[in-house]
Amino acid sequence: MLIKLNFTIKGKVAIENFTNDELLEIFARYINTLTKKYAVDAVVPVEGNQSIVADGSLKVTLENVNCDVDTFFKELGRDIKIPLKKRLEGKLDNVFKTEVVK
Repeated sequence: MLIKLNFTIKGKVAIENFTNDELLEIFARYINTLTKKYAVDAVVPVEGNQSIVADGSLKVTLENVNCDVDTFFKELGRDIKIPLKKRLEGKLDNVFKTEVVK
């Protein structure tokens, strides 16, 4: 299953403060932590995520899904605010919206 995380306006402002590699690392780390709690294998592939800031989105691949995907990404959305807020002044609401690509 391929999921596209489309960043909101505030989310786009927040990710502009990071390099592509930093974003890949942050999302991979937080997703890896959540996969210990949820029955799903998730990967943030480098291929297809070469220009996250310019695209305004990030792609995540899910396999062996045995959990509620919406709940997984809601929790990711809450958790990912922590590192993004560190370089952003002001409040950060929803960071992204999920879109099932396939």
